Amino acid sequence: MKKFAAIAAIMMMTTAPAFAAQGGFNGPSATASQTQTQQGGFVDNNANLTTAAKVKDLKDDAWVKLRGNITERLSDDRYTFRDETGTVVVEIDHKRWNGVTVSPQDKVELQGKVDKDWNEFEIDVKQVIKLNK
Repeated sequence: MKKFAAIAAIMMMTTAPAFAAQGGFNGPSATASQTQTQQGGFVDNNANLTTAAKVKDLKDDAWVKLRGNITERLSDDRYTFRDETGTVVVEIDHKRWNGVTVSPQDKVELQGKVDKDWNEFEIDVKQVIKLNK
């Protein structure tokens, strides 16, 4: 009986990932059951876009998307971000740059979370995107 339980457990562990996985081959010889249909549509790149002035009124941990310029380095991972409404301090960890290099003249999109403490706040940036001019 123990052998049967062990074999059943091994079979469940090895076959479960196959049932859970999504995707597959999508090419000229794929059958309809092998391909997945993806729905497309309009993506509004300005959705959830906010400004430096409005960030101050948001709650802690609110997700934000800002567009403007990084104008100054304040410390190792803290910078000043400026848009047409004002400035805000942003924290960008080294791993979040992902090889992107920007100057104060480059327009960027920053996505991250509001990080509020007692008397100050900043944006904890999760993604840096350099925009085309």
